[in-house]
Amino acid sequence: MGKLLLLTLNGQEEKAIDNIVSALADCIQLETIQTVPSPVLSFPGLEIMQFQRRVIQDGKEVSLTRLEYSTLIFLASNPGIVLTRSQIFEAVWNMDSDSCHSSVGNVICNLRKKIEPDSKNPTYIKTVLGVGYKFDMRNAGE
Repeated sequence: MGKLLLLTLNGQEEKAIDNIVSALADCIQLETIQTVPSPVLSFPGLEIMQFQRRVIQDGKEVSLTRLEYSTLIFLASNPGIVLTRSQIFEAVWNMDSDSCHSSVGNVICNLRKKIEPDSKNPTYIKTVLGVGYKFDMRNAGE
């Protein structure tokens, strides 16, 4: 299984990465997927202002740790896509996922307590049993 790397870069960093990728392109086969991040991810009852690193839930600002915020961004930027605990761990922690399951689960639990109207019956972050999690915007705000 391949690894997914999600980066947010400023202009100077993007140039440096482009140079690195160009140098590597001769050695390995790369597949580039260009996405344009939306500065605001907006869902019923939840707004994520990425450039300001702010999360608003039902009109109130929510304070998140770095790991909670990065996990939320990763999930909300991929709505409806089931992401494994390993994928979340590797993207958020920037490390291999040898023993990631409890770390991801703890962050998801804390995140739900902060952004879900009812953390026991989540509307945004759904558990996909035996696989991982997905950000479900279809049921959000109902």
